[in-house]
Amino acid sequence: MSKSTRFTDAYLLVDGYNIIHAWKNLREMADADIEGARTMLVDILANYQGVRHQEIIVVFDAHKVNGGIGSVEKRNGVYMVYTREAETADEYIEKAAGAMVKENFRVRVATSDYLEQIIIMGQGAARIFAEDLQTEVEEAERDIRRQINEPKPIHKNRLLDNIDPKTASILEKIRLGKDEI
Repeated sequence: MSKSTRFTDAYLLVDGYNIIHAWKNLREMADADIEGARTMLVDILANYQGVRHQEIIVVFDAHKVNGGIGSVEKRNGVYMVYTREAETADEYIEKAAGAMVKENFRVRVATSDYLEQIIIMGQGAARIFAEDLQTEVEEAERDIRRQINEPKPIHKNRLLDNIDPKTASILEKIRLGKDEI
């Protein structure tokens, strides 16, 4: 992504399956429907991205998929990366975080994998535990609800407030039925 077209200088790389298995609601869904859990995670992160203004890249392991060439797609503003055969999400995240830090991007990695955290911190990226990301997401959701439910001040847009005084005087005389204008 070129510097002129990117959303922000801040990136959040998410170890998709690590987060799915760390968050109770997603873990329960994944037991019955892993695709549904992936979709739900991306939807949750899309809302979070809208409030926190950072690019989000969710990485899913596909290293056990025979012949898998890997892919990248964008859903609701969130990038979804499926690794290629023989490449883990950890490996992809390590490479991506290292490259992004070298380009002076602010990078956080969401995972509860301790070894992964040590590696990415050694590259200059910050870590965020799965539980802490969930807390941040919940705070963002509360912010969204608060903004939606917050009463908006009513601003009247009256004609007389938006025209010059001479024209206002003429219109007032017409309204009052005065013959002389």
